[in-house]
Amino acid sequence: MAAAAAALPLLLLALAAAALLPARATDPSVFLDWDVSYITASPLGVPQKVIAINKQFPGPVVNVTTNYNVAVNVLNSLDEPLLITWDGIQQRKNCWQDGVLGTNCPIPPGWNWTYNFQVKDQIGSFFYFPPLSMQRAAGGFGGITVNNRAVISVPFDTPDGDITLFIGDWYKKNHTDLRKILDDGKELGMPDGVLINGKGPYRYNDSLVPDGIEYTTINVEPGKTYRFRVHNVGVSTSLNLRIQGHNMALVETEGSYTMKQNFTNLDIHVGQSYSFLVSMDQNASSDYYIVASARFVNESLWTRVTGVAILHYSNSEGKASGPLPDPPNDEYDKTFSMNQARSIRMNVSTGAARPNPQGSFHYGQINVTQVYKLRNEPPVTINGKKRTTLNGISYSPPATPLRLADLDGKEGVYALDFPTMPSDGPPVIGASIINSTYKNFMEIVFQNNDTKVQTYHIDGYAFWVVGMDYGEWTDNSRGTYNKWDGVSRCTTQVFPGAWTAVLLSLDSPGFWNVRTENLDTWYLGQETYIRVVDPDGGYNVTEMVAPHNMLYCGLLKDKQKAQKPHGSSASSSPALKQNGGYLVAALVSLVALVVVGH
Repeated sequence: MAAAAAALPLLLLALAAAALLPARATDPSVFLDWDVSYITASPLGVPQKVIAINKQFPGPVVNVTTNYNVAVNVLNSLDEPLLITWDGIQQRKNCWQDGVLGTNCPIPPGWNWTYNFQVKDQIGSFFYFPPLSMQRAAGGFGGITVNNRAVISVPFDTPDGDITLFIGDWYKKNHTDLRKILDDGKELGMPDGVLINGKGPYRYNDSLVPDGIEYTTINVEPGKTYRFRVHNVGVSTSLNLRIQGHNMALVETEGSYTMKQNFTNLDIHVGQSYSFLVSMDQNASSDYYIVASARFVNESLWTRVTGVAILHYSNSEGKASGPLPDPPNDEYDKTFSMNQARSIRMNVSTGAARPNPQGSFHYGQINVTQVYKLRNEPPVTINGKKRTTLNGISYSPPATPLRLADLDGKEGVYALDFPTMPSDGPPVIGASIINSTYKNFMEIVFQNNDTKVQTYHIDGYAFWVVGMDYGEWTDNSRGTYNKWDGVSRCTTQVFPGAWTAVLLSLDSPGFWNVRTENLDTWYLGQETYIRVVDPDGGYNVTEMVAPHNMLYCGLLKDKQKAQKPHGSSASSSPALKQNGGYLVAALVSLVALVVVGH
C-alpha cells in the first residue's frame, strides 16, 4: 500500500511531462531519463575517463517510430557544460531543441534540462552526441533508429534482426587534453586506434594488438538476414568498413532509402550513417572479421589504427584467424572513393515516412533562390591562434545563443554578413552567419582546399547531394549535376582538392548549424549558421514558440532561475529540480504506464 501511494506522485509527474510535448494527442510519446557522467573504461587497454549515459558507453539506442514524440531529460553529471545534439533529426520548425550553441544555452554541471521534439515525417538511421568542446572524442554518443509506421511499405523484406555499429578513431588522451593540443596550435596526430561499439580490436595480429583488449562480438544465426546500422562517430578519420566473406547491401542512408546496391567495402566518413542488409550465407567454418580501417593515410604508419570486431555464427567451428580482408587497392586512383559516393542513388520508386515516392518532390525542377560557395582552407593563424575558416571567417560562438538573442531583441550578438563566395581578404574571427528566408531554395557548394577529407552537416535538414568532383567548382559545374535521384541526406563528404554541391529547401524557420563533423577543424572554427526567417511573422505559426524550460545565459543570464546542483556526483537524491518544477529520476520505470500506443 505504501509503495503504491509513493508511486502515485511519480505517475502524476510523468503525465504532466507528457503534456509538455509539442504534439497531437494521437502521436505516441516516449520518455527517457539520462544521467550523463564520466566512467572509467579501457577500450585500448589503458584506463581513461569516458563519457557515458546511464553508465553505458556507447549510450543507449533511441528506438522510435515516425511521428513519435520524444522527451529526454538530461542530467549533466560532468564537470563542464553539456549539450546533446540529435544528428539528422529534422527538428521541424523547432530549432529550440537542436542542442547546439546557436540555439541553446549549455546545461551547467549538476543541472538538468529536458529536450522535447518530434521525429516528424522521417525514418532512418541517425545518432546523437555532445557537440561542445571535443566531448564526442570521449564518448556520449548513441544511436537513433526511426522505424516506419506499419502503414508504410519498406522496399525490402523485414530483416531478422537489427544491429547498430559505432565505428570511429580514438585517442587514449582525454578530450580535455585534445583541446589543449589544438589550443596550443598543434596537430592531434595519429589516433591510437579505431573502436567498434566502444571496444578495441580483436587480436588478429599478436604484434599489433596487445593481449587483454576487450573486443565486440556480433552474434548471428546462419541463414538469417540482419540490418546493420553503421555510424562513424570518430574524431576526424574516414574509415572503410568491410565484413569478411559477406556482401553488404546498402539500403538506406540518413533517412533516405537508396537503390539496393552490394558492396564488399564502403568508405564511411566522419559523421555519416548507413544501413546495410547482410545475409548470413557462409559456411561458418570459423568466425569472420568485421573491419574498420583508416583511409587516405600512410598504411605503413597506421597499421595499428584498425578496428576489428567478430561476426560469430551460432554454429561457428572456430575463431577467426589469418589476415584481415584487404582494403580498397586505390593508391593510384583517387576517384575510387568518389565514384563509390556518386553511385549511391535515392530509391525514387518507394516512400519513406509517407506513402508517396521519395522522388516525387522533383527537386531538380525548382528554381534556386540563393547560392553559397563555402570554401575551407588549411588552418591559418589569426591573432596568434591557429584557426580554421569557411570563406575566410573562423566562427566564434557568442555567449548568447543566436536564436535567443533574436527573440529578446539583443543586437550585436552576430552579423548577417557571411559572404556568398570565398574572399581573398585576410581571415577573421567572428560570429558571421548566412541570412535567408523561409521557403527559399538554396544551392550550397562545399569547396575543400585542405589536404584532408571534410564532412559537412546541416542541422534540422536533409539536402540533396547533386554533384561532386575534383578541382575548383565553377558555374559550368552545374552541367554535371544529378537532378533526379541524388541521395537526400544530412552529412556529405568533400574530398581534398574537390567540391560537393547540395540543394536545400528551407522549410523550417529558425537558426540552423552548418559545420564540419571533423572535431578538430570544427573546434577551431569551421562552421556557421543559416538564419531562416518567415517574413510574414510566423512565430507560433511556422515556428514553434520557445520552450517553457528555456535556459538563459550570456546577455540574458539574469533571467535564469538557479538550480541546486544535483548531478550524480553531487547527490543521490532521485528528485531532479528543473526551473521551478520537478522531473523524477525514476520516470523511466513508469514509461509503460504513460506511453501511448506502445
